[in-house]
Amino acid sequence: MHHLIIQCTCLLIVILFVVMLAQKIKIAYPILLVLIGLPLGFVPFFKGIEIQPELIFVIFLPPLLYEAAWFTSWKDLWKWRRVITSFAFLIVIVTSCVIAFVSHSLIPGFTLSIGFLLGGIISPPDAVSASSILKNIKVPKRFISIVEGESLLNDASSLVVFRFALAAILTGKFAFGEATLSFVLVIVMGIIVGLAVGLVFYAIHRWLPTTTNIDIILTFITPYTMYMVAEEFHFSGVLAVVSGGLFLSSQRHVILSNTSRLQGVNVWEVVAFVLNGFVFILIGLELPVVIKDLGPGGLAPAIKYSLIISGVLIVTRLLSTFGAMVFTIFISRYITTADPNPGWKGPLLLGWTGMRGVVSLAAALSIPVALHSGAPFPQRDMILFITFTVIMVTLVLQGLTLPSLIRLLKMPDPDFTISFEQQKQHVRKKLCHLALQLLEDKYAAHLANNDMVKAFQLRLAADMELLKDWEKEGSEQRADDFYHDYRMIMNDVLGQQRALLLTLNKKENINDDIIRQQLDLLDLEEEKLRQHFAVE
Repeated sequence: MHHLIIQCTCLLIVILFVVMLAQKIKIAYPILLVLIGLPLGFVPFFKGIEIQPELIFVIFLPPLLYEAAWFTSWKDLWKWRRVITSFAFLIVIVTSCVIAFVSHSLIPGFTLSIGFLLGGIISPPDAVSASSILKNIKVPKRFISIVEGESLLNDASSLVVFRFALAAILTGKFAFGEATLSFVLVIVMGIIVGLAVGLVFYAIHRWLPTTTNIDIILTFITPYTMYMVAEEFHFSGVLAVVSGGLFLSSQRHVILSNTSRLQGVNVWEVVAFVLNGFVFILIGLELPVVIKDLGPGGLAPAIKYSLIISGVLIVTRLLSTFGAMVFTIFISRYITTADPNPGWKGPLLLGWTGMRGVVSLAAALSIPVALHSGAPFPQRDMILFITFTVIMVTLVLQGLTLPSLIRLLKMPDPDFTISFEQQKQHVRKKLCHLALQLLEDKYAAHLANNDMVKAFQLRLAADMELLKDWEKEGSEQRADDFYHDYRMIMNDVLGQQRALLLTLNKKENINDDIIRQQLDLLDLEEEKLRQHFAVE
């Protein structure tokens, strides 16, 4: 246990430096973590660190899904619901079928059941790597929304396919009608369980006297409760976490205080960062485990089969996205769609964001070593190797080339006619205007008699001046100069104020709590300044 803690600490340090390196060389950190993990897997010090499927499915998956659901836009999810559901369910099933038939005809000893098992394992793309690439590149918002929405649901459908294929292999029988009914039941009941558990935690947050710390701890308990309750009844734990997370996310401004929301976001960002870092470096560390049972004679054909399957997987997703485009154009004649003419660039980009991740590897590792009869599980080593290779090929090949593809396509954002900065300025103007109007109409007497309220009015008026549309009065360069000077002066003032507080804390007879409180307020002011000038 002591050695494991040291190993994990060292891995965390490696993760931090790799992420810093990835930022420096402008590569998505999941790709670099996997590549760094490959040689580390052969270092004696890190031997014994292996992906435990139950660790991924029970410890890692619920909080990562919950965090993704919490920050998912309900508006975007509903707008692109047809595309997202078709990608997350229909395309996953189509991909599983294609992989099943190709692997059955290609690999000696691969039955259709084993092929469907492999298809269920490698069919769901992983959105963490895609999102980390897309967020640093100028790309239409719709693609990020679709990729993230798809990732919330595709793990559920692929794991259900995996579960039924595994049961068919272990029992030796498969009833299509019964499996279809069970498939629907598992999905529907998973959603119902997630909403039911979400309602329980809604009531706890809403009507019990919780504090900020209690609220944050409850948000960590929530996804595990949703997942374990659903899995206990053999329903989809993934969809339980997603549906419950989406529900509670939509109610966050009702059930959580402003302090709980601010601190909770910061805590969850750190936790999700650490979990994702461990997940991707563990993929690289699994290489010795994956190849140890293949033997030297089985490695060459395994590589050949794996590369062919990887190519089939990439092509299948591309064909599926273009098929979805054709269907959208056709069906838009009869129903209203979000985009009746998506063009060819969008499907190409979505098709190229099909990187696979740790859920696939964890599913492969969860395959039992032996059947119920005691015989070895057929083709387990080959399935493991193919899964690992697919993850590496899609993550490295597609991940490294995705930024170049985006720049080559030069896609404008069809959903927004004005820039992100202009949208932000427009919203802030409306907020300031509302506040000023409210003060003048409702609190006119307080403005005349209360200096603090008057100061607040002057501050709002100053904010309106800051939000002035300088471009209408001068050049864009003038606007940039104004904003640059303002930020420079404000940062200098805040820095000097912080230094004064630290000096007062050493010399003056002032309570330390007051100094700490004022420092926190300066931090909030600095964060407000950063957010004010943040760009997408």
